[in-house]
Amino acid sequence: MAGGRLNAPGMEELPLPSRTRVVFGENTVDGLGDLVRDLAAGAGRVLLVTDPGLVAIGHVARAEAALRAAGLDVHRHDAVRQNPDTTDVDACRDAITATNPDVLVGFGGGSTIDAAKGANFVFAGGGRMEDYWGKNKAKGTLLPLVAVPTTAGTGTELQSFALIQQASTHQKMACGDPQALPRLAVLDPTLTVTLPRDITACTALDTLGHAIETAVTRARTDTSAPLSGEAFRLVHAHLPEVLADPGDLASRGALLRAAALGGCAIEHSMLGAAHAMANPLTAHRRIPHGHAVALALPHVIRFNAEDPAVATIYAGLARDVDLASASTIDRDAAHSLADRVGSLCDLAGLTRVLTAFDVEEADLDALATEAARQWTAQFNPRDVDAGTFRSLFRAALTPR
Repeated sequence: MAGGRLNAPGMEELPLPSRTRVVFGENTVDGLGDLVRDLAAGAGRVLLVTDPGLVAIGHVARAEAALRAAGLDVHRHDAVRQNPDTTDVDACRDAITATNPDVLVGFGGGSTIDAAKGANFVFAGGGRMEDYWGKNKAKGTLLPLVAVPTTAGTGTELQSFALIQQASTHQKMACGDPQALPRLAVLDPTLTVTLPRDITACTALDTLGHAIETAVTRARTDTSAPLSGEAFRLVHAHLPEVLADPGDLASRGALLRAAALGGCAIEHSMLGAAHAMANPLTAHRRIPHGHAVALALPHVIRFNAEDPAVATIYAGLARDVDLASASTIDRDAAHSLADRVGSLCDLAGLTRVLTAFDVEEADLDALATEAARQWTAQFNPRDVDAGTFRSLFRAALTPR
């Protein structure tokens, strides 16, 4: 490898059950150009997809310098917004058309990487983002995608799906195809140190939701189970440490690992009712996605724990981190797990009640109806419908 950057101390490849190559380590971004060259022999032009905040912080200049040092012609699209919609995808598609890159680099949080994925679909196959809503609908050949997450949360760097909102309805569309899976993920904890406390907490709580939900979905597998468990253990142990010391690179690295594990778990399992509830809360109340998941999750855990088999899985997670003892009955252990999600919200200074976002009793029917339409709802281990979701939203409305 040119320059020998891949032999830097602390740099390693994570052995995950994924077709994505995962490179981890402090300052790994400084070897990004060599990694891209290794991924796509003969690549000359790169489009780096990012957002204005990361440009202002200086992270984008660092990535561009690494790419140019490897002799790559670098172009930038830096207009992606949080919770990207179809207009963000179209703008990114136009940038791809204008620059004709050999490789896409999604550099940022889940929003940026998902926008790059969405634009890749539309650039390769034409049409609109809505044409790719669902599974296995890619047309043509998608460009190689490199994912460089600057938050530790969504795990989209290990997923073949992009979540894109319809601009007109705010409905989130899950658009997935094996071709959309990033070919390379570069996990560098130094890129996450500048995250504000609330974003650090919300993204980590999103990972926590991925870990807990993938552990119990109807689609769970023997492959997803250990990924879910390790992601949960890492967030449980290291989120408090990062909140106490934002400069703790070891703990920030652990959260990045957890996010990747959670993303890989989603790819081999699926998500459930908490994420179904979170999507309308984010779309209509602008509650950050990870915070919305964490608001819903304790109530979903208690509901699902009425199924003895699911309670046993939750209890295993709780016992692994000493939230319950071997003698604690499974249902009580599951409730301890739900309580811990709430206490992590408290630790981060995040409210646990929907009334703080001006959600009222009169809003619950609309939220419940939309939650019941979400794709992830069908994978929840217990059946859920609009009536169930109304009860769950009602439980989250005021303090327990």
